[in-house]
Amino acid sequence: MEGHSGKLIFGRLGGKDIVAMQGRFHFYEGYSMKEVTFPVRVMHELGIETLFVSNAAGGMNPTFSIGDLMVITDHINFFPEHPLRGKNLPTGPRFPDMHEPYSHELISMADEIAKEKGIKLQHGVYVGVQGPTFETPAEYRMYRILGGDTVGMSTVPEVIVACHCGIRVFGISIVTDLGGFDNPVEVSHEEVQEAANRAQPVMTEIMREMIRRS
Repeated sequence: MEGHSGKLIFGRLGGKDIVAMQGRFHFYEGYSMKEVTFPVRVMHELGIETLFVSNAAGGMNPTFSIGDLMVITDHINFFPEHPLRGKNLPTGPRFPDMHEPYSHELISMADEIAKEKGIKLQHGVYVGVQGPTFETPAEYRMYRILGGDTVGMSTVPEVIVACHCGIRVFGISIVTDLGGFDNPVEVSHEEVQEAANRAQPVMTEIMREMIRRS
C-alpha cells in the first residue's frame, strides 16, 4: 500500500533492542488475517514482550482535533473475519481473555511522560473496520454511538494476536480527519498521510521514552 514499505527494521531505541515494522499488511488489500498478523507471530518467536502500535484514524469524538494523539484504552472489532479463527496455535488459549488488551501500566507511563514534556494526549476507544472506503457520515455517527472515539482499518487484528501470545500492548491513534459531525468533510489519503507525518515526531518522542523506562 502507498505509505507502507513493508519492511522489518532491527535496531536500538531508548537504549533497547527493537524490531520495527515499516508499514504493515492490511485486510482490505486482500491478505488473509493470518497474513496480516504473521509479523506479530514472528516477533513473538523473536522474544518480543511489548508491542507498540500506531495508526492514522478518523476522529469521532467532538473534543478531538486533527493532529491529536489518542492513547487507545480499548477497541471494538468490526472486521468480518477473526484473526484467531481456525486451529488454535500453542501461543495462547483457545478463548483468550481480552479484559485488558491495552496495558494499563503502559498507558499510565505514557500519561506521566506526556505530562512531564507538556504533550497533550487524548484517550479513547478505537474501532477497527475493514475498509478501504472512508466512513460515511452515518457510519461515523453509528460508531460514535457504540462507544468509539476513533476509527481505522488496522491495529485490532495485530493486537488480538499479541494478546493471544501474551505480549503486552500500547497503542496510539493519530487523528488525521474528523467525521460524524453536522458538516461532513471530504477526506483524501494524501491529507491523512500529511496529518500523520506532522504528528509522528511527538508520538515517537513518547514511545522512545517509554521504551527507555520499560
